[in-house]
Amino acid sequence: MIQSTSKWVLGHKVTPYFTSGDYDLALGETPPKVQGPPPHSHNSYKESFLIIDGEMDFMVNGELLKVKAGESVDIPPKTVHTFSNSSDQPCKWVNIHSPKGFREFFEKMGVPADETDAVHKSVAPHLIQEVIKTAADYDMHIQV
Repeated sequence: MIQSTSKWVLGHKVTPYFTSGDYDLALGETPPKVQGPPPHSHNSYKESFLIIDGEMDFMVNGELLKVKAGESVDIPPKTVHTFSNSSDQPCKWVNIHSPKGFREFFEKMGVPADETDAVHKSVAPHLIQEVIKTAADYDMHIQV
């Protein structure tokens, strides 16, 4: 079995897992009061979130949703979306991108969780600018 490595990505702890199917699977944790990525879409990826603990606020094509533990949200390709945790409690979630390929974003833009001050480094201005500059390379199209 292959060991996965956790990374902090834009303020969220993400652990991508290796799969044999044509999808990427990750376990995430969002601390309280943490914003998500800028509103964006994917041309090719279908994306799903399953909230396993806590709650997460989603914006999907302009519609605001509060998704709680045990609930899920599916995001079709070319759908503008983002998420954040506005609550006072952490939120744990499962994320799936299909087809496989988005995991590379987490791997390249993430700061290893065992690195000193990783959560703060993951939201450093230079890293955010790098995400904005290279997002399209990962089929992440930021809305302005």
